[in-house]
Amino acid sequence: MNSSFQSPSLVSGFEHINRYFDKRMQLHAAKILPGEFYVSLHGEMIVTVLGSCVSACVRDRVKGIGGMNHFMLPMQSEHSSEQWGSNAISSASRYGNWAMEFLINEILKQGGKKENLEIKVFGGGQVLSNMTNIGQRNISFVKYYLQKEGLEIVAMDAGGLYPRKVLYFPDTGAVKVRKLRTTANDTILQREKAYIDNIIKKPKEGEVELF
Repeated sequence: MNSSFQSPSLVSGFEHINRYFDKRMQLHAAKILPGEFYVSLHGEMIVTVLGSCVSACVRDRVKGIGGMNHFMLPMQSEHSSEQWGSNAISSASRYGNWAMEFLINEILKQGGKKENLEIKVFGGGQVLSNMTNIGQRNISFVKYYLQKEGLEIVAMDAGGLYPRKVLYFPDTGAVKVRKLRTTANDTILQREKAYIDNIIKKPKEGEVELF
């Protein structure tokens, strides 16, 4: 396969996601950032880099329809007026409860079935030293959420001190995880700090205080 091949079909609403051809893996790929999620129907790799954030990789193991989210904060109040819109990304999806709901619902909308869902969870490193352990809170949240929904986590690599790069292949369910043990490039930390600063500076009605 090479870059001259047509990209896999795009699910409506994900036009803003950075899609590209990964020459090393020889696959089309989609890269998601904090607060984003993405669902693929076939033939793509989904990539993200996690610090204290958590990603759930969810797929219908029968049909190979799957996706990944990337969230920073565990939960938004259920009384918030934030609603799902026409775009696959909204400010609400920075929260774990919305990020999980949006991702699972989109997979079901595209033909997946809840009884066939396979879930793998990654991230939640303690990389923001000046914060309460938000990484561990994210991990605890996603475990609680999935248990409440009756969904089993089949694989998890979470916690610890290091950021992670995650490559997810919804077609097969395979995941490649690399811990980033060198921090010469602090892009991950700066991105997460800027992201959480933006959230704090622009609170929305109905949000709960986390710190």
